[in-house]
Amino acid sequence: MKLLVGLGNPGNQYAGNRHNIGFMAIDAIASAHGISGWKSKHAGLIAEGNIGTERVLLLKPQTFMNKSGDSVQQVTRFFKIPVGEVIVFYDELDLAPGKVRVKIGGGNGGHNGLRSIDPQIGLDYKRVRLGIGHPGKEFVTPHVLGDFAKSDKAWLDPLLDEIARQAPLLLKGDDNGFMNKLALAVQGGEEEKPAAAPKASASKPAQSHIRQARPAKPQADLPKSGPMADMLNKLFGKGE
Repeated sequence: MKLLVGLGNPGNQYAGNRHNIGFMAIDAIASAHGISGWKSKHAGLIAEGNIGTERVLLLKPQTFMNKSGDSVQQVTRFFKIPVGEVIVFYDELDLAPGKVRVKIGGGNGGHNGLRSIDPQIGLDYKRVRLGIGHPGKEFVTPHVLGDFAKSDKAWLDPLLDEIARQAPLLLKGDDNGFMNKLALAVQGGEEEKPAAAPKASASKPAQSHIRQARPAKPQADLPKSGPMADMLNKLFGKGE
């Protein structure tokens, strides 16, 4: 069994916050794969079900973000889930909005949720970093605790849908395939403008790079002998 954890803050007042994108990802996965029956246990909301052939446990800690590790530790201990079978979804300031990176282990990057989880279960769990963009150091708190803007839906909705759709890739360890599918889904939301066709000159037709020969005058119109023939030969040259 694998444990999929989404990080966020509990309560309706935080539901739309950028800091809660981890909760949003878990909700999208649950909805797409028919996982329901959420129960309040181990300081979190838990639901159990299947994603493909994989049995999974979904967890949304109901502690505040900086105590997320308490719930994660309780669940892993109770269900005897090794740290290598834990996948955590969370917001990442150091990635542009809509960008996703998956890694195993590493530092917490200053994220309070990871800072709480690391000492309680170890570092070797899979981390799904969901980019929300960095507003500048002095604006971090209002940014992460602020709601996503309406304009963010252009990338947020396709991203969450694709996270849910491609969850089987993540579960079987195809992290690169998972990231590629998500990148394509988010890029697909941005309509690519076709290149403008080159404008033809209205007064001058496009010229070929090959010089065109002048059409020869019909020879029947030219006198073959006499004074006129001599003059034409002097002007245009004979035989050219």
